Amino acid sequence: MSSTDPAADALLAGLAGLGADAPPALLDRIAARRVEVEGPLEHLRVAFTDRGVAFVRAGLDEAEFASAFRERFARPLLPAARPPAGLVPALRTGRLGDLPLDLRGLSGFEAAVLRAAATIPRGQVRPYAWVARRAGRPKAVRAVGSALGRNPVPLLIPCHRVTRSDGSLGEYVFGAAAKERLLRAEDVDVDEVTDMARRGVRLVGSDTTGIVCFPTCADARRIAPSHRRGFRDLAAAAAAGYRPCLHCRPDGPGPSAA
Repeated sequence: MSSTDPAADALLAGLAGLGADAPPALLDRIAARRVEVEGPLEHLRVAFTDRGVAFVRAGLDEAEFASAFRERFARPLLPAARPPAGLVPALRTGRLGDLPLDLRGLSGFEAAVLRAAATIPRGQVRPYAWVARRAGRPKAVRAVGSALGRNPVPLLIPCHRVTRSDGSLGEYVFGAAAKERLLRAEDVDVDEVTDMARRGVRLVGSDTTGIVCFPTCADARRIAPSHRRGFRDLAAAAAAGYRPCLHCRPDGPGPSAA
């Protein structure tokens, strides 16, 4: 049976012409595998190699997925009998766990941006500027947006948890509606985040602890309404005597580990 990928057809034809059977692992060393899986978005398709998951896209049919894959990877794409171990739980929980990723081909900056985004906890969001600082390039805020837009494995590396620096949700590779849907599924109070962004509130402090956090930080969620104070930026919070949270690090975390 012919695949939808001409390169895969050529590979299979070449292997069929060998005088002896190819080693069992040969195909997995030179080709990628594709599979459709259940996930938080419809028509979720995944490509993976012998090194890990390399490409994730939603809303595409098989031919469209193969075409999008070929635009970025110089590998044939063959059907898989089953998804790689750990993929379905990672998609269901929003936590990568031990699932390996194959991110070859990224620039050093792109890899640093994705590593930073991967540290954002489920149910929380961080602004582009925070990701830029954690990636070691604090002035490259716009470039962070471009790098996240090229994320080959969205959902697994949660770029939907990155927002604009003004606090609004911003765009997403699968569309703004999908981003909002994913965040709501993680129990992010999208309405509150949106309202705070409109009012210019970027940080939330507790007048009992004197600590200021990003609004979706787990610590911020525990602040009683009567003790919450909103701030436009860290300078305003510091002027009021507040110190930055050591968990969400609104003061700018150091570069994430390689």
